[in-house]
Amino acid sequence: MANRWKNDLSEMAVTPEHIYMNRRQWIAGAAAGLGLAGMGGAARAEGDALEPNDWDDITSYNNYYEFGTGKDDPARYADRLTTQPWTVTIDGMVDRPADFAFEDIMAKMTIEERLYRFRCVEAWSMVVPWNGFELADLLNMAGVQSGAKYVAFETALRPDEMPGVQFPVLDWPYVEGLRLDEAMHPLTIMATGIYGRDIPNQNGAPLRLVVPWKYGFKSIKSIVRITLTDEEPPTSWNKANPREYGFYSNVNPTVDHPRWSQATERQIGGGLFAPRIPTQMFNGYEAEVASLYDGMDLTKNF
Repeated sequence: MANRWKNDLSEMAVTPEHIYMNRRQWIAGAAAGLGLAGMGGAARAEGDALEPNDWDDITSYNNYYEFGTGKDDPARYADRLTTQPWTVTIDGMVDRPADFAFEDIMAKMTIEERLYRFRCVEAWSMVVPWNGFELADLLNMAGVQSGAKYVAFETALRPDEMPGVQFPVLDWPYVEGLRLDEAMHPLTIMATGIYGRDIPNQNGAPLRLVVPWKYGFKSIKSIVRITLTDEEPPTSWNKANPREYGFYSNVNPTVDHPRWSQATERQIGGGLFAPRIPTQMFNGYEAEVASLYDGMDLTKNF
């Protein structure tokens, strides 16, 4: 499997060799013409000694408020979520609106390995080896109409299976959205696995969005509906607190959260006394995605 994006993450930046066999080829992005670089890039140059994130790190430290607000709540309670059968409705401004069975989607998609940084708005980070397919392929399967400008997403709402939704932490169901060009960007994927295994419930089974240059809450979990629209869709955290959570939510170390700095981050798995590392613009994907925001004031369009 060819590497197609330049990036400063190597396999060993995230994947202990004993966990994921001896794979040496990773896709860190998805566009032609650029090769994957080793750990000699910007992160290393800035002294960013990334610690490997193992399966336990990735699957036991989660935000999934439908199962509780504690970091270990999703791992404790998400096994209640029924993921088979699973249907995703794709509607709105598409040529072929339908309810698609998860198995039918998977039969038509090309699954790839993607090694991505993951940066939470709470100023912690991981590096995760996802398996999944480009969102653009799914949208093209449904046929995006010319007037569409945005993509809206909705998480499953199962009160009998999700104990967290009995509390008004957010306006359930969880919803998110992207501008169409963000959604169609080759870095944007629908993740179906981690480390080559099916994605666990607490990480968003069976199908979640991953947008690696945005804060993690944009990468909505357990998706049941995707809607193409010509209007900017509502998003859960923006509805809850628009002063703190903008629609775009791009990783930007120069724009602080009102209650904490975003200039640095704590790496999960780095140990109790691990130093914080500098946060990179667009989470390290500036070369690939900055052009999407040419002419925009990123302090106002946060």
